[in-house]
Amino acid sequence: MTQHSKRASSEASEEARRFAALGAPPAAWATPGARPPRGPVGKDPWARFGWLMAVIWLVFLVYPVIALLRSEAPLAWIVVGWIALVTFVVLYVTGFIHGMRGGGGLGRPPSTRQWVTFAILIVCALVSVPAEGGSALSFLPFVMSFASYGLTRVWHWITTIAAMTVAALCVFLLPGGLSYLSVLAIIGLLGVVNTVTTWLIIRSAEAEQLGLELATSEGREAVARDVHDLIGHSLTVVGLKAQLVRRLMDSDPERAKAELADIERLTAEAIAGVRSSVAGARATTLVEQLASSRDSLRAAEIDLRVDGEPAALSPVQAITASWILREATTNVLRHSEARTVRVLLAPGRLVVEDDGIGMKDGASDDSGNGIRGMRERAAEAGAGFVIAAAREAEGSGTRVEVTW
Repeated sequence: MTQHSKRASSEASEEARRFAALGAPPAAWATPGARPPRGPVGKDPWARFGWLMAVIWLVFLVYPVIALLRSEAPLAWIVVGWIALVTFVVLYVTGFIHGMRGGGGLGRPPSTRQWVTFAILIVCALVSVPAEGGSALSFLPFVMSFASYGLTRVWHWITTIAAMTVAALCVFLLPGGLSYLSVLAIIGLLGVVNTVTTWLIIRSAEAEQLGLELATSEGREAVARDVHDLIGHSLTVVGLKAQLVRRLMDSDPERAKAELADIERLTAEAIAGVRSSVAGARATTLVEQLASSRDSLRAAEIDLRVDGEPAALSPVQAITASWILREATTNVLRHSEARTVRVLLAPGRLVVEDDGIGMKDGASDDSGNGIRGMRERAAEAGAGFVIAAAREAEGSGTRVEVTW
């Protein structure tokens, strides 16, 4: 994942948590689907103990409880009110747990159970009205939050607008309704908080998804580049050896057999390398690459001279250096017509220089010859990359230099 994607995801998640911490009304944060599980339920503390947040917010249902204790409605309605209140609490908490464990909401399709729970919560609130009167408005913040975090974005808006409308009608039209003005204010504030918080959480999830897609794309590009480097180098060497075998078949059959054995070995190594590269497990050391480059260049009758020791580079630098040396060797074999290649190894520095025909006009850009791949590898390793003529005055030879 890129740094930008990680930062965007982190900032969005932090904003969501900040809104929740600044006094979100009942269940504005602790609601079904408010946070998708990050792993197995048994190992995710939020999925295991997050339901406690729902239980804590239920303290706001004290007002319906008081209303039922003081209610002068018929006994049957009072009993119905108590049953509805207990059912509401059980469904709300279990619905919260279900949402936390993959039941849906916040960009994820809600399960059938979520819709059924939502409908029963509304029914419980409605049948409580005869016994509780205006105190039944206290159920609305919970219903709003359930819709916002446990259902879809459309139902967030439907429920929020409906709850505010019902509360406003009760406050301004019913006798004594002004005593519930504070409930209307809470519902309005909760509507704003739920809207902003859910938007931030959804944006956070989208940022994480984008980061995952970018990381996947970058991983595919890296694998493609690795396979290109490996196959390009191996096929170039195999081609040169095949030409050598054709020349030696009549004059030196024994050496021709040895070269054929080398072709078989190189082919097997290339196949194994591609497999391990795709698996993301292949890493060639600088020492191994120096030996491989020497053998490859020798087959083309090109002399390799090494100044310095591989230990001059750190292990991390050596990984990048080995890849760039591989690509530089391939370019020498394909394009340079050189007789000698010199490799300089010094602390924080790799130089590969040949005495060939040099680069064609425009070849120093990223248009081909593996130059773009070498430049990208150097940039990923935090190194500078320069490719130019080995001898500026004569305009001949090629010099590849990487510095950390």
